[in-house]
Amino acid sequence: MSLPQQAYLVDDDEAIRDALSWLLKSRGMPCTAFDSAESFLAAWHKDMSGCVVLDMRMSGMSGLDCFDHLRERQSTLPVIFLTGHGDVPLAVATLKNGAFDFFEKPLHDNELVTRIEEAMALDARQRAANATVDSVKARISKLTTRERQIMELVVAGKFNKVIADELNISMRTVEVHRANLFDKMQVKTAVELANLLKSGG
Repeated sequence: MSLPQQAYLVDDDEAIRDALSWLLKSRGMPCTAFDSAESFLAAWHKDMSGCVVLDMRMSGMSGLDCFDHLRERQSTLPVIFLTGHGDVPLAVATLKNGAFDFFEKPLHDNELVTRIEEAMALDARQRAANATVDSVKARISKLTTRERQIMELVVAGKFNKVIADELNISMRTVEVHRANLFDKMQVKTAVELANLLKSGG
């Protein structure tokens, strides 16, 4: 179960951490600040949702190394890098490797807040899609082998009589399996079933 969304600020500069924390809280955006990549990684877990605002250069582990660790852990949190002028080419390269965006210091408050909101919206959409996929897989896992066979034929648009002929079973048996299938998949029609299977990837 995902935790409530927030921004995770990771920067070893106390002044920047305090300023960003104040900025986000003044906009009604929950946030938690960390003074190092190590402390953030120690606190990280897969149920965190929102986004990470990550300083590229820090004493100890760099933001880039932290980003690599997050990807190794298959974190889906969008990452926005904060960077000094000299690191812009490096920041551009991180976008190609999956970072959400980067901002050069000094920061433009409104633009940064807007991008954090967009990153959080993306995270929410991804989590909703993943939850749908997991839910559909869970429903399919409860089907019997026969119900799965009938599901494939129903989605292919075949009528009960055709299904009965193909599987060499009675129409009544098809009707019973079909009713059980719809019940387990939590749908009422063949169209709903087809749409559900598409949304579940």
